[in-house]
Amino acid sequence: MNFEHIGASKALSAAPAYPRTRLALRALLSLLLGGAAVLGAIALVRQGLVPLVDALFHPAPATLSFIRRVGIFVGALAAYACYVRLFERRRASELRLQPLCLFLGGASGALMVGLPIAVLFSVGAYQAVLFHGASSALWGVAALIIIAAMLEELVYRALLFRVMERAIGTGVALVVQALLFALMHLENIVHGSAADVVTMLGTVSVLGVVWATLFVLTRNLWVGIAHHAAWNFTILLSGVPLSGIEDWRGLAPLESRYAGPAWLTGGQFGPESSLLVIATTTLAMAWLLYVARRRGAFHTPVPGSTGNRP
Repeated sequence: MNFEHIGASKALSAAPAYPRTRLALRALLSLLLGGAAVLGAIALVRQGLVPLVDALFHPAPATLSFIRRVGIFVGALAAYACYVRLFERRRASELRLQPLCLFLGGASGALMVGLPIAVLFSVGAYQAVLFHGASSALWGVAALIIIAAMLEELVYRALLFRVMERAIGTGVALVVQALLFALMHLENIVHGSAADVVTMLGTVSVLGVVWATLFVLTRNLWVGIAHHAAWNFTILLSGVPLSGIEDWRGLAPLESRYAGPAWLTGGQFGPESSLLVIATTTLAMAWLLYVARRRGAFHTPVPGSTGNRP
């Protein structure tokens, strides 16, 4: 028996595993370092900068809140850019502002959820109770929505999805980040049934794929941020629950109530769990995936890749 030949064959068959293992370890290291950079910057602002400013200058609560929000916004983006520059050795081109793309992202996000919500009002599933008009407090809520959208897109799309895409390819990375993104929203379902939880996980997973596919098509984070923030703000303005959150409904210019079945209204999670919104969002997701594939925007993992691209 030719043992030398057998040994050489085993070595050749095992060889491809080493680049894949190295790629997986590099992806894990990238996620750990990138996550530590972003979360560390947020903690530094909350636990360091804000208390220091408060102790030295004693600003009004509104001013301190403004400093906290701006600090978190700028700090998280700066930390991500530094991580990309130092670890990936490239400029974070995905953070480049493109005004037209920003506008189109915001407009499409508002329309994508606003149109089915308008249909739900027209068929009587939602009913307008009272129009309060715009409140100055909406500016503060809008700022929070923008910051939340930025942080979620930064963590789940720019970091988690992009790093996983290099290791496991675009298709698998789309699914994994979307599921993790959906699981993060479980805390928004309080006293919900198993059906409520399953529906929420499904619709938020679809949204996760939508926002990640926007990143795949544009390789620009601001498009997803604008789409995400506009989606959330449109729901808030309609006076129905936003992702299961009731706290801000009192600030909406329109006071609304449910007048239809839960499968149509979305129940406690709001319109995102409405069958109509799920259907329209799924169609949008399918179209975006089709366009991304047609444009050759899907990537396969490349063993030994340094990942020097957004």
